[in-house]
Amino acid sequence: MALLGCGSVLAQWQWIDSSGNRVFSDTPPPAGVPDKNILKGPGARATPAEAPAAETTPAATAPTTAPKLSGRDDELEAKKKQAEEAEQAKKKAEAAKLAKARAENCERAKRAKTTLDSGVRMATMNAKGEREIMDDNARAAESKRLDAIVRSDCGPLPAPK
Repeated sequence: MALLGCGSVLAQWQWIDSSGNRVFSDTPPPAGVPDKNILKGPGARATPAEAPAAETTPAATAPTTAPKLSGRDDELEAKKKQAEEAEQAKKKAEAAKLAKARAENCERAKRAKTTLDSGVRMATMNAKGEREIMDDNARAAESKRLDAIVRSDCGPLPAPK
């Protein structure tokens, strides 16, 4: 209670400035402020007629601040939308790159499988860099490996994890 009394003692003058803001001061308002905008003087209380005028001024300024907030929200929403679009474009590019690599691997595996199944003599390079002719066991192992590649890369895309 004591603090409320102190606040009124310090701010003896109340008026509405040219911007429509309510000003509390211990000094009188500038000479350019009309008498109708002076809400309270030293030792005087605000009259009921003056109070509605003071309330309408802040209410009139409230709509001007609301669009600024919604403007910020619009900017934020636009940035979020732009970020989501960029992320989706990135995902589409990755999916296209993966699909292209799968198609190339599929085609390569099919050609290698066709060559292997033709019965042509094939050779591989060993760790020393020497050529080794593939025997039946090596051909069977390579055939299984190529079949697995064809199954994984030539079929439909696997479900996302």
